[in-house]
Amino acid sequence: MLLWLALIVIPLLFGLYAQVRVSSAYNKNLQIQSRGHITGAEAADAVMKRAGITDVEIVEVAGHLTDHYDPMNKRLALSSDNYHGTSLAALGVAAHEAGHAIQHKVGYAMMGLRQTMMPAVQIAAPVSYFVMGIGIFFLGSIFGGIMLKLGIAALLILTAFQLVTLPVEFDASRRAKLELPELGIIDPDELPGVSETLDAAALTYLAAFIASLGNLLYLLTLLNGGRRND
Repeated sequence: MLLWLALIVIPLLFGLYAQVRVSSAYNKNLQIQSRGHITGAEAADAVMKRAGITDVEIVEVAGHLTDHYDPMNKRLALSSDNYHGTSLAALGVAAHEAGHAIQHKVGYAMMGLRQTMMPAVQIAAPVSYFVMGIGIFFLGSIFGGIMLKLGIAALLILTAFQLVTLPVEFDASRRAKLELPELGIIDPDELPGVSETLDAAALTYLAAFIASLGNLLYLLTLLNGGRRND
């Protein structure tokens, strides 16, 4: 029971806290307009141009916080609030995604590793919890053991991916915090609002890794317990 609490419940609660915090920080700083009134799209373009990037398309996408950088198609996608918005939150998110474009240009090793892992993750993600559920349900049987091992293998891939994601996201946020004031897009005293938004977002990636690691460790204890029972 204590092991279940430590490895499953506590990481789950931490993940919920991270989601609440990022929503709160983003919504708060979405209401604070930057003095320069530069839009997120303009900020992303300025950050990339300073790094010598002129071949990345900036596009508007539907949804809430659907912002991302697509290295395969060299496309930087910003949700409507961040594409058109001039808030501290919009500028932070836009510059963060531009940071990923810079990582791509300079050959940032961890980003390259994450992209290499993507095909395996796309296979492992949809099957991992389904296979693990079957393994736990039939725990103690040969079939259950096989399913549990397959689930653990899939979750191991996801956990490794979450771990590699951490430095990629942290580095993109670091670049954003440097570039925005240096380019004069925000004043130095506006940086805390940007940092609050990006730091809260980073917490969600940390929570995802901790949750994935907790699940992995818990399943390994189940597998070892089943072996001892055999």
